[in-house]
Amino acid sequence: MSTLIAAPFFNHWPFGFQLKMATLPSIHYMKSLLNLIILQNTLPPNFSLAIKSYFNYDATMNMSQRLLITNCRLFDAPQDKRTTSVLIENGVIAQIGQIESGTTCDNTLDAQGRIIAPGFIDVHIQGAGGADILDATPEALEAISRTCARFGVTGFLATTVFKPDQENRHLALAAEYTNRDLGGANLLGIHLEGPFISLEKKGMILPECICLPSEQILDEILNITDGHLSMMTISTELPESLGIIRSLVESGVIASFGHSNATYEQTLEGFDAGISHVTHLFNATPSIHHRSPGPLVAIFQAEHITAQVITDGVHIHPAVLKFAYEKLGPDRTIPITDGMQAIGLGDGMFIYNGIEYESKAGAARYKDGTLIGTALGLSQILERFITFTDCPLDVAIRMVTKIPAGLLGLEGKKGTIAVGKDADLILLDENLSVHTTIVAGKIVFQE
Repeated sequence: MSTLIAAPFFNHWPFGFQLKMATLPSIHYMKSLLNLIILQNTLPPNFSLAIKSYFNYDATMNMSQRLLITNCRLFDAPQDKRTTSVLIENGVIAQIGQIESGTTCDNTLDAQGRIIAPGFIDVHIQGAGGADILDATPEALEAISRTCARFGVTGFLATTVFKPDQENRHLALAAEYTNRDLGGANLLGIHLEGPFISLEKKGMILPECICLPSEQILDEILNITDGHLSMMTISTELPESLGIIRSLVESGVIASFGHSNATYEQTLEGFDAGISHVTHLFNATPSIHHRSPGPLVAIFQAEHITAQVITDGVHIHPAVLKFAYEKLGPDRTIPITDGMQAIGLGDGMFIYNGIEYESKAGAARYKDGTLIGTALGLSQILERFITFTDCPLDVAIRMVTKIPAGLLGLEGKKGTIAVGKDADLILLDENLSVHTTIVAGKIVFQE
């Protein structure tokens, strides 16, 4: 049985105390205990009862509730003026369409004609809201999670680096908090950029976070991330890299091509070994040359490869972005933020991995001008993508919902609005600004 630890805590509960819990042997037992405490009301005012474990009781209580969203328009029929309703029960979508008037719900949310869409998934984000994965604190992960939710993101990969011969506490912590309630977007897993990448194409990544491919180091990484490593960016031209790619695939990790100086032929070898994805297309890779096609031609030709694209119009010129979208098509293109802790904070100076950078007009750069990411939320990234490419709204939304969900193997639970799917949903205004974000049936952001 879990140990109960009582501590003073000011709060606004009507019974003068707050109960939080994590993993418990019996939820029914704890509900009975809670009812007994409420009936007797023996605790002094402003008192908190904290149960030391890993299960989030607030989330469990929320999951038992029913939320009805009315007067919303489905994202794939935005011009249809008819509205519909979505009933959420136990954290999943229970019904779509006209709901019987007598249906009992704990909460009703009137969307007032807004567009309802699946929650966005960002597979490449380092930080947000003044926090970074490298901070290695629960508070940092919560800040990132809550800031992501402001921009329509309901799930994200904690994107970061591995530091050989160091503790890498940030990776252990990210693994620990994967799929736990952080107050906003759900941390779905970890995306490592490196350490098996090219020094010549390192971009923002520091040399001390890079090393030659090693099965021993990979084993160390897999041990630290404890089954929660979802993706690793790797260069295919490095010695022993093909063996590492095969090991990643065998471990259920997405092997993603990136930060690479590979030739056309070396890129194809990586695809044959198991690479199925590309990290920030065009960035930190060689350009196309008519006598040396490089990785880009191989990527465009490989119809099974999906690719991340930073669609801010800075990392990739808008004309090149439109060309890439036309070549790849919507089923292979995944817009990402490549976001830094400056997301949601405006222009200013910040520090990433010990080095100062400037965030200005949504772009983040080191002092030498090196682009290191964006300070834009995913809804802002998507808005720019639509502007640059003339992509229809419903198609663009699928590229940050259904496509990344499929990439991560989560298509059975996330990425679409359907009965039985996780209730990760957003309400959008006509200008694509996010009005409401819902994660597992819980409203985590509302304008």
